[in-house]
Amino acid sequence: KAAERLGLAVVRVPAYSPHAGAEHAVALILALNRRIHRAFNRTREGDFSLHGLTGFDLHGKTVGVVGSGQIGATFARIMLGFGCQVLLHDPQPDAALSALGARYVDLDELLAGSDIVSLHCPLTPTTRHLINPASLACMKQGAMLINTGRGALVDTPALIDALKSGRLGYLGLDVYEEEADLFFEDRSDQPLQDDVLARLLTFPNVIVTAHQAFLTREALAAIATTTLDNVDAWQAGRPCHRVQP
Repeated sequence: KAAERLGLAVVRVPAYSPHAGAEHAVALILALNRRIHRAFNRTREGDFSLHGLTGFDLHGKTVGVVGSGQIGATFARIMLGFGCQVLLHDPQPDAALSALGARYVDLDELLAGSDIVSLHCPLTPTTRHLINPASLACMKQGAMLINTGRGALVDTPALIDALKSGRLGYLGLDVYEEEADLFFEDRSDQPLQDDVLARLLTFPNVIVTAHQAFLTREALAAIATTTLDNVDAWQAGRPCHRVQP
C-alpha cells in the first residue's frame, strides 16, 4: 500500500530454478533414508559400526507429491527416475506427468498410500496446516515427510507427537513456520529460544536445513538476471513481473 501511494513499482521473480528445490527435497530423502547425517558424525569420531544405519530401497516405493507445479513436477520426474510409484495431488493436473505414469488422487488416498510425502504446494488459506494431527493419522506408520515448500503447510507441534508415536519415521524440513526470527543468521552462540524447533532437533530421524533449497549458483544467477530484466523493462515501459496492487 505504501509503494502504491508513493508511485513505486514492486516487481518479483516468479521462478528461477525448479531443479534447485526439487533436488534438495531428494537430498533430504536420501540423507534421511541412509542416515548420512548420523554416519558422517560417527566416522569422524572413529566409529565405523553399522548399527542403526539400515535404510530401504527407494525403487518400488510410493512417493506422494502434494503440488505439481514447476518444482513438484520436477521432483516427481526425479522420483519416477528412481523407479518409484508417484501419486500426485493438485487442483490443476499436469497431463505430461500422467503420461509418464504418475497418478492423480485425492489427498487422503495420497497420504494413506505413500511411503514418502513431499510438499510442493503454495501457502494459501486452504493449505495452511495441510499436515495436521488428522492428516498425520492418515499416513502410513513410519512414513517419511518432506517439506521444502512453506513452513506453515505443516502444524509443527503435531509433528512431535507423530515422531514420538512412530507414525512419522523420518522428517526433513527446509522451512519452518516460525523461521523469520531464526533463519539466515548465525545464532550458534545463543540459546535456542524456540522450544518446538529445539525438540525437533533432538530426534535422530529428523533433518532441518535453514531454507537453503533455492541456494544454487544457477538459481542465484536466474534471480539476479530476472531482477535486472524487471528493472530494464520497467524503465523502458515494457511489461515486467510487476506485483499488482
